[in-house]
Amino acid sequence: MQVLFKSRHPHAAQMQEQTERRVRFVLRRLGWLIPRAEVQMSDLNGPRGGLDKRCQVELRTDGAGSVFVTAVAADWRSALDNALERAARLLMRLWRRGHDARRVNRQFIAHERRMAGSEPLHGATS
Repeated sequence: MQVLFKSRHPHAAQMQEQTERRVRFVLRRLGWLIPRAEVQMSDLNGPRGGLDKRCQVELRTDGAGSVFVTAVAADWRSALDNALERAARLLMRLWRRGHDARRVNRQFIAHERRMAGSEPLHGATS
């Protein structure tokens, strides 16, 4: 899964690596369905404080189109966690509602084969 991070705020930009790890962790079981995730963080009212940290997550999926989720919280981490939780829940609901199990299983098996071919086995030397 490709994870893109966008922010103009210096404090949010410091969280880029942590954000990418968190996105991959939360969506690890749905990675076969999501080729690309984009996270945008912004401070809605600048230095005045309050509930103003906004995190927008866009998940581009195979078959379900793009899913957008936005969360606002007092700090960056809470906004990210809230947005990812809602996005995962929404994606699972869309997946359960609209896909035939046989087709999804074929997609999952194809994804697993691609991943197995592109990643070296544990303990293998190169």
